Amino acid sequence: MKTKRQLPEYIAKQLPLNFGQKKSKYGSKRVEFNGIKFHSQKECSRYKVLEMLLERGEIKDLKLQVKFELKVNNELIEKYVADFTYLDKQGNYIVEDTKGFKTADYKRKKKWMKTVHGIEIFES
Repeated sequence: MKTKRQLPEYIAKQLPLNFGQKKSKYGSKRVEFNGIKFHSQKECSRYKVLEMLLERGEIKDLKLQVKFELKVNNELIEKYVADFTYLDKQGNYIVEDTKGFKTADYKRKKKWMKTVHGIEIFES
């Protein structure tokens, strides 16, 4: 498929602004907020709430896109990237994922996280 730039100008003017842009498989739209790129509006909205909780002292040590290695017998099986991790008021380590649609990959990795690291993923 040609991009807008590759088409004659008179045709390009008639096309929608997003012509040629790849659409997300699950309909989510990438969003940027305060220089941070998010995979969806839902993830960005959750970040804003977590930032507010951080400012109020209800959580601490907020991190984004934290990578976990899922190993069995020292062999890397796969990797999982959490949307957010933080410590709650009681000092519990929270791993959070913002989900609109739970794919088979996600469900499998969620089970691996529980089995390998003993971490239950909180879904928002």
